[in-house]
Amino acid sequence: MLFLILSIICSVTVGVIFKVARKYTISHTQIVTWNYVFACILCYLSFIPDLNTVDTTAPWWLYITIGILLPSIFLFLAASIKHMGIVKTDAAQRLSLFIPILAAWLLFKEEFNILKILAFVLAIPALLLILTKNTENTKNKWGYPAVVLIGFGVIDILFKQIATYTSLPYTTSLFVILGIAMTIMITVVAYEIIFKKVTLNIRNILFGGLVGIFNFGNILFYLKAHQEFSKSPSTVFAGMNMGVIIIGSLVGILIFKEKLSNMNLVGLFLALIAIVLIVLSQH
Repeated sequence: MLFLILSIICSVTVGVIFKVARKYTISHTQIVTWNYVFACILCYLSFIPDLNTVDTTAPWWLYITIGILLPSIFLFLAASIKHMGIVKTDAAQRLSLFIPILAAWLLFKEEFNILKILAFVLAIPALLLILTKNTENTKNKWGYPAVVLIGFGVIDILFKQIATYTSLPYTTSLFVILGIAMTIMITVVAYEIIFKKVTLNIRNILFGGLVGIFNFGNILFYLKAHQEFSKSPSTVFAGMNMGVIIIGSLVGILIFKEKLSNMNLVGLFLALIAIVLIVLSQH
């Protein structure tokens, strides 16, 4: 259970770092870049991937696609936290789990039971209520969490495809993907420095390093939690998604004084019920 709790804490902390960083003059592009630099280093030191096993038969189209999507959606995640807050962003990210489930039904013809159908019936109004703006907030930039939801849902589908490729260890594939994401973001930052005369800022390195450490910690502890509960993966699945929504909401409301309407709170409650139903439907 300790690994699951640590994974939840790491996930929420990433949002907290982005929330704190907005108080300073920072570059989200540079923060995301340093995030992948630190994550790559930690991934290599933790798993010691054998890169000699990576050859032309590896699913490179998946690696490249995820490598492009990860930093892109991460930038939208940062923007969503800035404009919509931790509570709504975390909820949108966790509700993204319904996209791979929907894909399993539509693309892979997986049978749906009554619990899954009820979960979807609740998830749709939950999302709409969560993203509903407060009356005093005239700028409701719901597009950011919407992209986060869709993006992480698509990434989850692609990662599940990689999991079926058993010729390579999953951790080796993860390192390759992180390396591609890092390379792309370094290229973007280099372009900004050379052509837009943007300067490197020590704050971006510090915030990026912290994001990278906790982002990788989330991955590491999540994998260890699945090993610990190998006979009950639904425990990890439910605990992670509900834990992030609950802890993220408490942090956003109590520490950062994010204001939620009654409709937002009802949406969060419906989201938790929907996640519980999805977990129960797996049995």
